[in-house]
Amino acid sequence: MSDQRQSKVWENVPSPFCGIASDDLEIEVCGEQIRVLSHGDAVTVPGFELPVTDRLPRVGGGETTLEAACTRAAELLRASRCPVFSGFGTDVNDTRAALSLIGRCGGIFDQMRAEGALRNLLVLADSGWISTTLGEVKNRVDLLVVFGTDIEAQFPRFFERFVWNAETLFGHDPGRREIIFIGQAPSGQASHAPDGHPPRVLACDKAHLPDVAAVLCALLHDVKLQVSSVGGIAVSDLKQVVDRLRDARYSVLTWAAGQLDFPSAELTIQNLCEAVVRLNRSTRSAVLPLGGQDGDRTASQVCTWQTGYPTRVSFARGFPEYDPFLFGAARLLNSGEADLLVWVSSLSALPPPVTSVPTVVIARSGAVLEREPEVFIPVGVPGIDHLGHLYRCDNVVAMPLRKLRESGLPSAHCVLQRIESLLGSD
Repeated sequence: MSDQRQSKVWENVPSPFCGIASDDLEIEVCGEQIRVLSHGDAVTVPGFELPVTDRLPRVGGGETTLEAACTRAAELLRASRCPVFSGFGTDVNDTRAALSLIGRCGGIFDQMRAEGALRNLLVLADSGWISTTLGEVKNRVDLLVVFGTDIEAQFPRFFERFVWNAETLFGHDPGRREIIFIGQAPSGQASHAPDGHPPRVLACDKAHLPDVAAVLCALLHDVKLQVSSVGGIAVSDLKQVVDRLRDARYSVLTWAAGQLDFPSAELTIQNLCEAVVRLNRSTRSAVLPLGGQDGDRTASQVCTWQTGYPTRVSFARGFPEYDPFLFGAARLLNSGEADLLVWVSSLSALPPPVTSVPTVVIARSGAVLEREPEVFIPVGVPGIDHLGHLYRCDNVVAMPLRKLRESGLPSAHCVLQRIESLLGSD
């Protein structure tokens, strides 16, 4: 049968690669080749179209069987005193299987992009926040303030799907919505209104964002300030933003914590959350923390179900312990405390860090490794090679993922379960 006769077009395909989980993609599958026909973007197209390369596992650089690779991984785990598991661009099943194995061998769970997520989590744990969902933004928002973030860089279709949507449930006119960027100007024109009207931009250097957030919060608390500008932004302009927030029927402050990479970023986020709390005395307002690329939010959700903690959890003492600083994979590897790295990433093609300790890599076929690990097991991708579930960035929707092709690659959760079974009962 020719490739043309084997080709199939799938409609309304959900993407496991973007935090907003776009579910309207049109995908053509021809054998093992995948092509995004419509609604693709700079995030989803590379995720879907990455070709299958490695098919056989390797141990010490030599090809071997899946059973032999799992056996060697189990041997390394059995000999390890402090195994660290990281990566976790994974779906629900892959993360559950990984956590079971981590608990079995007394390892430590950390995510490759945990630093950004922890900027949000530290605020949520300390003071909480009033958050919203993508659905609420789509149907209710009339003012969106984007703080220190280029949304289009990581979420190219955010404005198309949730701001400039054609209609809403409650009769609001999306075309009249107002967008304000504070800090970084958008890299494209997705935030421009349907009539071409650009967003308002109050630009400042990233280093001044903490001061700007503090001033916004102070103005909302009616504090009299002794300065006329902060970070190059006139206080009078920030006062206009505050007045607009107070007048809005439903305002949302949004950011991507991964882009707020400066000291004490969590204090900046806390100021934004406090500003929203103040606004809710007289109107409706909420925050929308963006993130969750390549299953990041899913792994955090599953870890929370299983342990009560979102990430950086150690099972070394036979029960889950959380410490966002002590149990960071980079710190453990750099200090010499970790003696084995297990990198699990069935969605993301990001390679593991180069380290001096033995490394086991369980990653999607097509991932490029900077150095050959002791064990490499190529696996299929949830949402392409097998069924799965993925959480959207607002944590309220578990998106079912489809199986689009037959690649013959095992799933990460089957590999992890096999390794755990090889550890035995001792």
